[in-house]
Amino acid sequence: MTIDLHLPGAKDDSAKWRAHLVLGAFANALKEVSRVGTFGAQKYTPYGWVTVPNAHERYLDAFLRHYLAFAAGEVNDPESGLSHLAHAAWNILAVIELIKREQIASVKVVNPV
Repeated sequence: MTIDLHLPGAKDDSAKWRAHLVLGAFANALKEVSRVGTFGAQKYTPYGWVTVPNAHERYLDAFLRHYLAFAAGEVNDPESGLSHLAHAAWNILAVIELIKREQIASVKVVNPV
């Protein structure tokens, strides 16, 4: 059903991303990834991962180590006791986040005044 966008109650969300499709649908998986983030924050420091030197390379290596351990049949990381796949997901999310932050920081805002 299409509603005239100029009528009361109209809202066009057709081109917008739908966060609930990930946050809701993957609630259990994201809970496991959150446990990994909590483990890392307790082992190191909260948000310290943002300032790690050579972060892209190091988090990609960590992602691969956890993925390969899982592929070799080891379900949980021996140090944390948490899922290798949750560790892998956390590491790849860190890479994505760092790349996006760099892209946002590199955008130059032009003041038209």
